[in-house]
Amino acid sequence: MNLKEARKSRIAPLNTPTDLDTKAVGEISAALNILLADIYALYLKTKNFHWHMSGPHFREYHKLLDQHANQIFEITDAIAERVRKIGGSTLRSIGDVARLQRIADNDTDFVAPLDMLAELREDNKQLTASMRDTHAVCEKHNDVATASLLEVWIDEAERRTWFLFETTQGNGHRGRAG
Repeated sequence: MNLKEARKSRIAPLNTPTDLDTKAVGEISAALNILLADIYALYLKTKNFHWHMSGPHFREYHKLLDQHANQIFEITDAIAERVRKIGGSTLRSIGDVARLQRIADNDTDFVAPLDMLAELREDNKQLTASMRDTHAVCEKHNDVATASLLEVWIDEAERRTWFLFETTQGNGHRGRAG
């Protein structure tokens, strides 16, 4: 689903007091809902890999992914509440997440530990780019509050990407992808 379709599906008859016009509320809410779906998808994938981690670095990787998952999950409520604060409507179900997410699922029975980390690195890098796109939508409509939150989350996603990159270095894994 693209931004235009998501925007159309999120028009809600709310009277939340805001100085943002209807178009701004629709565009920002749509962008945030797509981002929220990606964050839920990345959270679940990170937990999946955390639960299925194995190998000689199990404890270190298991703890790292748990920290990352907790940080990712912390964003969800703030995004949904931001959508509501400006008068938008937010995700209601796993079906909404599935329709909007751009982060690919990984349902493979076995993924090697370094491949897990590399995939999460790329997913966090993709999430960073999506957050920047959402930030641009917020800037377009002078929504400084949402833009400010996104700046913090971009920094966190870049840090996760960096940690995942450095963790795969010197382990026979290419490290630099895409």
